[in-house]
Amino acid sequence: MDQLRPIPKHIGIIMDGNGRWAERRGKPRSFGHKSGTDTAKKVITSAIEMGIEWLTLYVFSTENWKRPEREVRFLMELIRRYMKSEAPFYHKNKIRLHHLGDPERLPEEIRREIVEASEATSHYDRLHLALAINYGGRDEILRSFQRWVTATLEKGETISSAPTSEEFSTYLDLPEAPSPDLIIRTAGEQRMSNFLLWESAYSEYYFSEVLWPDFDGEELSKAIEFYRGRKRKYGGVG
Repeated sequence: MDQLRPIPKHIGIIMDGNGRWAERRGKPRSFGHKSGTDTAKKVITSAIEMGIEWLTLYVFSTENWKRPEREVRFLMELIRRYMKSEAPFYHKNKIRLHHLGDPERLPEEIRREIVEASEATSHYDRLHLALAINYGGRDEILRSFQRWVTATLEKGETISSAPTSEEFSTYLDLPEAPSPDLIIRTAGEQRMSNFLLWESAYSEYYFSEVLWPDFDGEELSKAIEFYRGRKRKYGGVG
């Protein structure tokens, strides 16, 4: 029998299905989003117990602004309240909070909460929790390239060629984060939805039929066991 590989160091999760979960119960979509935040907390706790080092949650994408204005307002307020109310949870569990995405379009209160939470937890390392808020993979690549161009010109260098892959990676939103080993998507959808496009070049994908509010530690364990049984060859022959 082939030996199972170690657990993933970094897991990314596309949390999908909040709206459908609420609609099936005759509730407004906002009810599903609120339940989704409760699920996120449970999954974070399970990740800590399993020894996961990095967890990235796809909270709000650059495309989510297209949703009805009322829903967007609710999501922004939910994010703001979550950032503030979960501070004791971060400290109790020694979670270091990170943000990836473009903060410029976010409301000032949310930007402030992100900065304060990131600074207040910067000395923890039990779990690195990255929240992708106003995030899109294409947008990140474009902003990273712009950062590289700016940095190159500020050093007085001439741009005569493209950066190497390794050099470009240092300009990503979270250059210190390892590439995700495993990306989980819930609710039966099987697409990337602009999530970690650069970082996920060699990630394993696990698609769960479970709607996000019903996802739990047991479902996370199933995804990890799937990952541990995979052969990762990175273009080689293994």
